[in-house]
Formats: sequence, C-alpha cells, structure tokens
Amino acid sequence: MLNEQEKKHGENKRSHLQMIQGIINRMGGNLFFLKGWAVTLIVALFTASISFTENMYLQLTLAGVIVFFWCFDAYFLALERCYRDLYDIVRSKNEIDVDFSMDVSDLKKYAKNTWVGAMLSTTLLAFYPLLGSVMLLIINFI
Repeated sequence: MLNEQEKKHGENKRSHLQMIQGIINRMGGNLFFLKGWAVTLIVALFTASISFTENMYLQLTLAGVIVFFWCFDAYFLALERCYRDLYDIVRSKNEIDVDFSMDVSDLKKYAKNTWVGAMLSTTLLAFYPLLGSVMLLIINFI
C-alpha cells in the first residue's frame, strides 16, 4: 500500500503531465488555426485580384503570404515537438524527480525540434508548397 508521500508524488507527476499535454493541445490547435487562416487569406487575395492585370505582383504577394504562414506554422510545430519530448522525459521520470519544469530549451538542439526541421517536416511540406503550386497554376491559367 502506498504511503501519503508516494501518493502526493504520483499526483504531482500526473499534474505535470497534464500541464504539458495542455500545451501540446494548444500548439496543435494553433497549427490547425494557422492552416485555416492561410487558406482563407490566399483565397481572399485570389478572389479580390481576379480583375488584377499584373500576375507578377499577385504571385509575389501570394508567395509572401504562403512563406509567412509556413514559417509561423513551423514555429508552433517545433514548439509542439519540444513539449512532446518533454512529456516523454517527464513520463519516464521517477515520481520523486518531478519538478514541474516547463523548460524546453535543451530539447531545441535536436534537428526535428528546430524551426528549419519543422519547416521541412512531411506535414508542412505536403501543405504549403502544394497550396502555392495550386495557386500558381490557377493564376497562370486564368
């Protein structure tokens, strides 16, 4: 049977994991939110520019919007990955070693947790370049 001290540490570990999971959930929500805004803004720019005669400026504007959202999305994905790694670290800690630390600075040294590593992730590479390619095709065939 567990004594009161062991029960308290078990609750501390569970609480710490719940805090980290809350951050991971918010980061995932931010990723979804940013993709929605990217599509909305690009479609709005495209729709507003149907009567625009110069395709080069439209293409540059859309490329800038896509790159901006891609970078911003990569930032949140990199943070989410850091907190997922922190979750794994806390999960494997002994109950007594739980310190409620939310510091992920040491976890940013891994390539997958960097901003560039996140930009080159499969999910973002499948979304933003494809979105840009579709928009370029539509612009050039109108």
